[in-house]
Amino acid sequence: MALKGNLTKARLAESMLQLIQTSGYSGTGLNAVIEHAAAPKGSIYFHFPDGKEGLGIAAVELAAKQFETLIAEAATSAGSAAEAARVAIEALATIVSESNFRLGCPVSVVTLEMGAESERLRQACAAAFEAWIVPTSALLEASGVEAKEARSLATVVVSTIEGAVIVSRAMQSTQPLLSAADVVAELINQRCKTAGGTR
Repeated sequence: MALKGNLTKARLAESMLQLIQTSGYSGTGLNAVIEHAAAPKGSIYFHFPDGKEGLGIAAVELAAKQFETLIAEAATSAGSAAEAARVAIEALATIVSESNFRLGCPVSVVTLEMGAESERLRQACAAAFEAWIVPTSALLEASGVEAKEARSLATVVVSTIEGAVIVSRAMQSTQPLLSAADVVAELINQRCKTAGGTR
């Protein structure tokens, strides 16, 4: 029973995540989530007693984990920090393109819509961005960049990717993301070389 309940809870969070990307947080109603997840009525308040806000937080946390996984896989497959950044950004470009530019970053969507309205959602979004900055920073440190600079550079990288996703969706073109991949990779290479790290 517990397993079934956990599966329902996960399915609700996944549905909320997908609907936020296509309809926005404000445009996503709980009935739509229930229908999308094919979940029993009443299951949202059973699993998320605080309703839509709690479900939104779960969706943001899920998005954070998915992108963390993307970063980890890129770091494992790439030969350098610059190449890892390029692999991750190109993977995002593929996701955005294959969705016909309907999918973007749900964390930025929730931040822009609800950051000033819900402190809990704002904190969840901040934690999500932090979950991407920290491993990126660690990857840069492993390439020889000093900790403070690595943190700063990682923040710039994540911010650049977020902006590029939005511009790509607006233009219905992956070019902004691919251009971001070029610039980010070159910037990382330069910083690693300056720090005496390996390319």
